[in-house]
Amino acid sequence: MVLRNRAARADIGGPLPGRYDVTALRWFLAWGHLLGLGIGLGAVWARSLALRGRLDADGIRRVLTADTWWGVAALLWIATGVWRLFGATEKATDYYLSNHIFWAKMVLLLGVLIMEVRPIVTFAGWRKALARGATPDTSTAPRLARVSRAQAITVVLMVLAAAAMARGIGGR
Repeated sequence: MVLRNRAARADIGGPLPGRYDVTALRWFLAWGHLLGLGIGLGAVWARSLALRGRLDADGIRRVLTADTWWGVAALLWIATGVWRLFGATEKATDYYLSNHIFWAKMVLLLGVLIMEVRPIVTFAGWRKALARGATPDTSTAPRLARVSRAQAITVVLMVLAAAAMARGIGGR
């Protein structure tokens, strides 16, 4: 890995003056964050479709598989996002904290997390029922499909916010 001193670019929130960064780390974190987007958007949409489909054993398996991938994406987004925020690998932490688009993106993320409470509880119950050999109660599936669609739309809005931030919009 090559270390190099990067000049500060305060106009778009570049790395801090005199701070060293690792190009490969920056690349890896950006890759992980974008990979989470691809996995997450696909998974939450697949979960929505599976919840609207036939919920026999295969249908329930599709829902729970998509839900697992949605969880993997959440871990990727949050881990890489927190690292990028506080590690100042791309931009100084102050860039994010003083950017109103960043805060809008965080409100959207909070919305996704709040919407996820019911699916987490419900699918944990489904998994427990299946482990006991019982059939889970799928009566809430239509509502959970709507929640999943709302989350997909919210993720797309988060991408819009991220694109604005990448172009320096929202800073003070």
